[in-house]
Amino acid sequence: MPIKNRFAELHDDITAWRRDLHEHPEILFETHRTSATVAEKLRSFGCDEVVEGIGRTGVVGVIKGKQDTSGKVIGLRADMDALPIHEQTGLEYASKTPNAMHACGHDGHTAMLLGAAQYLAETRNFDGTCVVIFQPAEEGGGGGREMCKDGMMERWGIQEVYGMHNWPGMPTGSFGIRTGPFFAATDLLEIEIEGLGGHAAKPQETIDTMVVTAHIITALQSIVSRNADPIGNIVVSITSIESSSKAFNVIPQRVNLMGTVRTMSNDLRDLAEKRVVEICEGIAATFGAVARVDYRRNYPVMVNHDEQTEFAADVARQISGQCDEAPLVMGGEDFAFMLEERPGAYILVGNGTEGAAVHHPLYNFNDEAIPVGCSWWAGIIEQRMPAA
Repeated sequence: MPIKNRFAELHDDITAWRRDLHEHPEILFETHRTSATVAEKLRSFGCDEVVEGIGRTGVVGVIKGKQDTSGKVIGLRADMDALPIHEQTGLEYASKTPNAMHACGHDGHTAMLLGAAQYLAETRNFDGTCVVIFQPAEEGGGGGREMCKDGMMERWGIQEVYGMHNWPGMPTGSFGIRTGPFFAATDLLEIEIEGLGGHAAKPQETIDTMVVTAHIITALQSIVSRNADPIGNIVVSITSIESSSKAFNVIPQRVNLMGTVRTMSNDLRDLAEKRVVEICEGIAATFGAVARVDYRRNYPVMVNHDEQTEFAADVARQISGQCDEAPLVMGGEDFAFMLEERPGAYILVGNGTEGAAVHHPLYNFNDEAIPVGCSWWAGIIEQRMPAA
């Protein structure tokens, strides 16, 4: 199954949709224009049902095949939200919204799934029901969790679910996938350290929160190097330090830290939470300070299911000739919530070996990947639910 001719014909249209979305990025759940655009297009394609407001601003479209003797219902999911980044590409279709940018390619994901939806609504060459899922707030808001909480899987009887992400560094149109744990659990840290502030020239009269902070930041790395199994996958990163003083000559009363913990198993996740709290509270107490830790579990490990992964890889190989084993990714992906509720798989599609990485102000989705991504999504439906 090579790239479908219909997607070559639709390439210019889908590219125009993608660039329009790129020009009007929206953050987290504030995807009002994007969601309305998606819903309008799905209705114009002749979808059997289009429902807005799932998971706050998510959109679901239903496309029934020519036959429904199989009873199968398969979901295809694309994310719609942008990032709080000021774009620096200089493109003629660059973001018109200050400090908002499609720097992760969700504009491309949305456009490709719209292209697949148009084709599937035109042809309906399958036996069952396709549910296209357009999700807000992947970038930290947990939109996938919210759509599941709204009962999306049960409402439409979804039995399997598939997702895709573009991947810079892979040749355009190539694929990568892996079974089992794929993207990491992503947990959030906020640590408040309180000591006794005072004059920087009289440290003996203070409980120096900056010294406590330095020891805590260093010691937290011992979770990776001395507590976790060396062949495990874990990252502990402190990403922000802010004190209650901005003066050169004041030892601050309080210091606030922010950070993230990434793990690839529930055992490591439990270990990391336990040790973060113990290290912060213990070191602070050693110096006479107090540490308060807010450890919030965010996205779980995203786990691809074996059978669905092999099927997804087979569809990819038919399109591009190969599908490589993808590396473990320590980034998070809230498609994990959907894969916790239903079996399915998540695949990477190459965005090219040149250009900026995702989450960079110079990033731009590669429109040459559009027919490949559309063909994969259409292939999932037509081959998983073949018409008689």
